[in-house]
Amino acid sequence: MSVDTRAHPAPRRVVVTGMGAVSALGLGADVLWDAMREGRSGIAPLVPPAGESGIRMRVAAALNGYEPAAHFSSAELTLLDRVSQFALLAADEAIAHAGLQLEADQVARTAVVVGTGIGGETSRDEQSRRLYREGAERVHPMSIVRVMPSAPASQIGMRYRLQGPTFAISSACASSNHAIAQAAMLIRHGMADVAIAGGAEATFTLSGIRAWEAMRVADDDTCRPFCAQRRGLVLGEGAGIFVLESLDLARARGATILAELAGFGLGADAGDIVAPSAEGAATAMRAALRDAGVASDQVDYINAHGTGTQLNDPTESRAIRQAFGDHADKLAVSSTKAVHGHALGAAGALELVAVINALRDQVVPPTANFLDPDPACDLDYVPNAARDARVRAALSNSFAFGGLNGVLVLKRI
Repeated sequence: MSVDTRAHPAPRRVVVTGMGAVSALGLGADVLWDAMREGRSGIAPLVPPAGESGIRMRVAAALNGYEPAAHFSSAELTLLDRVSQFALLAADEAIAHAGLQLEADQVARTAVVVGTGIGGETSRDEQSRRLYREGAERVHPMSIVRVMPSAPASQIGMRYRLQGPTFAISSACASSNHAIAQAAMLIRHGMADVAIAGGAEATFTLSGIRAWEAMRVADDDTCRPFCAQRRGLVLGEGAGIFVLESLDLARARGATILAELAGFGLGADAGDIVAPSAEGAATAMRAALRDAGVASDQVDYINAHGTGTQLNDPTESRAIRQAFGDHADKLAVSSTKAVHGHALGAAGALELVAVINALRDQVVPPTANFLDPDPACDLDYVPNAARDARVRAALSNSFAFGGLNGVLVLKRI
């Protein structure tokens, strides 16, 4: 048996050259970053779905006042669930931000990978109401293409005529980080030169709200990550989309490089379906640092998963200590979910906006709404006010139901 001893090509470095976002703060990555930096929360009283009453959930980080017709034609809206609308708006911004203009021979080398935990929930809920409440015998003929989790990725690809690998990632609250990592792997190993990647979520429906009420993990006041007074998460929605490309291509076309996506750590707790594991989270962080070739003492900031629940925050704090040892006391750690809520499958994508801008501006965004420290959460959580700081490398943590972990490492370049 012959063995091929030829060396494999060296993995290519991956950089971020564009970003776009939709969040409770409004349209635009700059709008979101300004709020993160100011610790200005988008959490507000929940506006119940039309015609519904008796809802116990009191607050949410929803994009209130959003008018789809201001952004899409009636023909387009026939095909687009809210989640796909958000993904397209964020992708438009990211691609324009990157100054990306693909030649005909490049579209087959451009991938689209979008994470979503739920998919087209608004369309699913609307058609379920027609069937079960109104007794309709038919549903909307485009229900399948609106509901399917791959719709946001497909819609982005069709808008820009991209013919590279295009698919969805669904891993609950780690979906965005998993999607971004997968897109980076395609570029690293030569299966694509450019990738449009991120996450999107829109789940403010009656069924979605009732499901979260039943879990009893949502706060009825606001989100206070790592704080002694925290009482749970606050649901959010939105999308974050990024342009990733090989470093060589970005330099060749004169693109502005926002940050290098240096590495990632992906893993599973293989334990409880809802309770997080400090060991699993620590393993993912160590794997991400190893993959990035970044020493633990070179990391200055962690954007934590930081949901504000009783279980997550102390568990994540222990995990950071396990992964970083003595250096944990020198880390700045914050959760921006106090600003944009927990956007589930879009969470990591919204939070990547914070990480990239922390590296660019050398500013750590705060953990907003912070009152008193919890002894079980004993790290530096940058309470309430942004901090000027040296940020050489930073982590973005996402730890999902099912024990699914995704950690990204980014650094200045």
